[in-house]
Amino acid sequence: MTTTGSTAPDIRHEWLAKAEVLTEALPYMRRYSGHRLVVKFGGHAMGEQEAIRSFAEDMVLLHQVGACPLVVHGGGPQIGAMLEKLDIPSSFINGLRVTDAQTISVVEMVLSGGINKSLASAITRAGCSAVGISGKDGGLIRARKLGVKAGDSNIEDHVDLGFVGEPADIRTSVIDALIDAGMIPVIAPVAADEDNATYNINADTAAGAIAAAMGATRLLMLTDVPGVMDKDGHVIQQLSITEAKAMIADGTISGGMIPKVQTCIDAVTGGCEGAVILDGRETHAVLVELFTEHGIGTIITRG
Repeated sequence: MTTTGSTAPDIRHEWLAKAEVLTEALPYMRRYSGHRLVVKFGGHAMGEQEAIRSFAEDMVLLHQVGACPLVVHGGGPQIGAMLEKLDIPSSFINGLRVTDAQTISVVEMVLSGGINKSLASAITRAGCSAVGISGKDGGLIRARKLGVKAGDSNIEDHVDLGFVGEPADIRTSVIDALIDAGMIPVIAPVAADEDNATYNINADTAAGAIAAAMGATRLLMLTDVPGVMDKDGHVIQQLSITEAKAMIADGTISGGMIPKVQTCIDAVTGGCEGAVILDGRETHAVLVELFTEHGIGTIITRG
């Protein structure tokens, strides 16, 4: 590009800074070219249009530098809001919503309808064709009913959560076909079992199962926390599976972080190269994690 006249020093400094950032990021861009990246998008960021727009731009940039991103999204707050609007009561056991026949219809409507299509549309507007599907489409996810024990008892006293499921099988050819066609799959975690009953699957669990089945290079779990913290409240950059399990056992990892870390452990054990827990509220968190030396969250690997 040729220009006339002088360029203000501060503008030149900004251009040079941007060029330096691109130079530093280039090796990492090459590192992920052609690799599958499973991104779980959820939390409070899903309710903010600016956050959705920024996330969509990040997915398009990943695609443009040769990576193969696919998105799995949640929608708990939006489901809760719709149930409240329809005056349908909700109850939870171990953090999971008890889901009867009436509730699963609302869940599917919200996840596979409004959220899924709006997110796919945002990515498409940002510059790359995205296709919104659910686990039911093409038999992508085959579900099975999820059973949980009541409380912390070792007694086999299982409670019925209704239409809450977990992945029994992942048909990766459905995702491969979309990626090979140059598209970004956007997946709602709703799936059917062998009898065609519809189940709601936790988005973290669905993303982890897909990352494992595809042998993804990265599972990126966008959450509302910066990552896994040590006992002093500092983010831990990297953990092995053994270290993560030890931190759960000694109580350093506790509460709602336990199932997220366990999902990462399961994904890595199942074939994913590395799983990262990072703060989805941070602008361009995915790009910082992938394209900088130290990243921004906590990565869990085999060793």
